[in-house]
Amino acid sequence: MAVVGCGTSVFIGESYARLREEAGQGVTDAHLPTEFPWRDYDRVILLSRSGTTTEVERLAQELAERGIRTVLITSVAGGPIAPHVATEIVLDYAGEQSVVQTRFATSAWVFLTAALGIDTASVVSDVERALAWPLDPDWVRADQITFLGEGLAIGLAHEAALKCREASQSWTESYSAMDYRHGPISIARPGRVVFFLGAPPAGLVSQISQTGADSAVLDLEPLAALVVAQRLAVARSQAAGFDPDRPRNLTRAVILGA
Repeated sequence: MAVVGCGTSVFIGESYARLREEAGQGVTDAHLPTEFPWRDYDRVILLSRSGTTTEVERLAQELAERGIRTVLITSVAGGPIAPHVATEIVLDYAGEQSVVQTRFATSAWVFLTAALGIDTASVVSDVERALAWPLDPDWVRADQITFLGEGLAIGLAHEAALKCREASQSWTESYSAMDYRHGPISIARPGRVVFFLGAPPAGLVSQISQTGADSAVLDLEPLAALVVAQRLAVARSQAAGFDPDRPRNLTRAVILGA
């Protein structure tokens, strides 16, 4: 199986792909639609909040022409992608007006996880805790934030970094937590934060401390830590005098011309 999406959607797809393989349900990949490799997939899941993303629409049409089974997960029914897929799943309760995608991303992740037969009760409970999780003022003031995760949390770390970049024009980076030592730690210094989605690898927090940077380690499931990162993106945006719902140079959906 492959999961396809742009921006946020491909990062959610990366997390789900790791989770699906760990659940023993087969090889699972995540791709951008413009970088799709024509392998022998049994099914392709297309993620598009708006159901209008041009790159996804074009791929959906080509997949249909080749007879590959497709499923669209969206928050808006009957968009341009819908006629090209075998099945459309509409998470209309996850629709949102903001340009920056948050609710649909987390909802799609929980939906896909539950579809694997995995109990999501503990994740949902932690997300509720995340809504009231205190934001350290040092996180809001930091001049740089790096988001780290392992396994299914790597894709979520990429998404957390994207949210802060989009909403607050922040300098953010994201990596596999184990790979952070292999170069990226060189930018760590006082006034910067390393934010973990999930538990950190042994010894890494101590090593970060030696650089003078702060480590944000939350006792939350990775998806719930993403929600805290979403809230952090809003706080940083507002502190900078921006509108977190309407970041510069972005639209709610990317629709390309011919």
